[in-house]
Amino acid sequence: MTVNLGDVLERVAQAVGPDDPAIICDGAATTWSTFDRRSNAVARALIAEGLQPNSKVALYMRNGPAYVESLAATFKGRLAHVNVNYRYGGEELLYIFDNSDAEAVIFGAEFAEQAAALMPRASNVKVWVQVGGATIAGAQDFAELAEGDGSPLGLKRSPDDIFLLYTGGTTGLPKGVMWPASAFWAANTAARAPVVGSDPPATVDALMDQIKSGLGRMPVYVAPPLMHGTGLFSAINALTKGGAVAVTHNPHFDPEQTIAAVERHKCGALIIVGDAFARPLLDTLRATKGKYDITHVRSMTSSGMMWSPEVKSGLLEFMPDAVLADSFGSSEGTGLGMSLVSKDAPPAEARFLAPNTVLIRAEDHSIIPPGTGEVGMVAKKGDLPLGYYKDPARTEKTYVMIKGERHLISGDHATIDADGTIKLLGRGSHCINSAGEKIYPEEVEEAIKTHPAVFDALVFGVPDPRFGQTVAAVASLNAGASVNEAELIAHVRTQLAAYKSPKKIVLAAVTPRAPNGKADYAAAKAIFADVS
Repeated sequence: MTVNLGDVLERVAQAVGPDDPAIICDGAATTWSTFDRRSNAVARALIAEGLQPNSKVALYMRNGPAYVESLAATFKGRLAHVNVNYRYGGEELLYIFDNSDAEAVIFGAEFAEQAAALMPRASNVKVWVQVGGATIAGAQDFAELAEGDGSPLGLKRSPDDIFLLYTGGTTGLPKGVMWPASAFWAANTAARAPVVGSDPPATVDALMDQIKSGLGRMPVYVAPPLMHGTGLFSAINALTKGGAVAVTHNPHFDPEQTIAAVERHKCGALIIVGDAFARPLLDTLRATKGKYDITHVRSMTSSGMMWSPEVKSGLLEFMPDAVLADSFGSSEGTGLGMSLVSKDAPPAEARFLAPNTVLIRAEDHSIIPPGTGEVGMVAKKGDLPLGYYKDPARTEKTYVMIKGERHLISGDHATIDADGTIKLLGRGSHCINSAGEKIYPEEVEEAIKTHPAVFDALVFGVPDPRFGQTVAAVASLNAGASVNEAELIAHVRTQLAAYKSPKKIVLAAVTPRAPNGKADYAAAKAIFADVS
């Protein structure tokens, strides 16, 4: 299908009831008619400032109605959404604005100080828009823009209109994955099924009929940040099914607040990221047993991080009719596989059911037959992004032509069982995944080594029961130098976002490296384990 997300959202607004909720935030609902009007008005205001089709609009804010409205505005206005990790420091933010060629930045009031500091330096940005608070000099008021002319824009949109999803990835600086609307739509077909595992509508017209019937429409509580792929994709999928996106302004995940909102708004689906969210939810449900009723929940999906079988079993006690899904995908290619658990299919070690476009390939790109036990790399063909924005070299390494067909080589090691299910073994690099955040070890190593006392450092992930992994390091000092662990961690936090800083640093006589200078991570982990 040739689909544009802006066109779809316009049709959804006509198919739903005007007073049906589109966004729910901390108990307050924005109706579909209001959402439609405000997103039109924001799009029109940005275009009036000179933005053209595929001009980049960076969204620098936490979860809330303004994020969802701004996202819809980019689709409707033929503008390209750029997600911004609000945990980044000034230099990291500037890199995203510059690398993406952002012409507009919509930022939350809590980030006004950072935005003001970047205004003179982000020379490509034409428009700064502030959400909430007293608007700073040089910025426009989002509330005023959203109350402008909210009539339909009347644009002829293209299925090739793109949006950008910046990902920390496994190597180097963040990269902007370019998703054309039609490719994203096709890759996420299964997300528009009325219930998990059922058949999705085959056409947009059929989807509209589904929406008008009320089938599959429900509020979806999105717990992770919308500025990450899991939250962003989940919000888009909920809206394009005529449902509502439920979020909170709370800057920190509050499990009881989440459970209360799911109960209050009768959310039929809950989006999380692994045990970092699932364990606190289960602990809270057990501690408050009988206080909340979430038996109406029909699906709970985790993406970006695996969650453990024992936690799934515990959650099914409180939502017995739910399907718990591990979604295997990445910013570079969604829909790589799904692992489903229910009361009739008890939790076990996850095996992913993959579409026929996903294969396991050896280093020479030959297909590994099912049941051989041979380890290969996950590869997907079919509906894929265009590549990385302004980075043809990385694009060529990630998206590979094999026998005339373009494939994503995901970087995940895996085996394929005789029944065609995939078992993931881990990333092909040393990328650290902490609560869904991808952390590049070399970046943290360099930050440690900027301390004058440090000679060398290696950074790696260590298992954590809640976050999957946490950041750890082994460092050696210059002769005669002295520094303690707390000082080093504090120093890293002046260089990078706090979540990238090590939780523990072991000081060693030597940082282990091979004779050719390459890092010996296995030896570093052994040193860390001996001291810890």
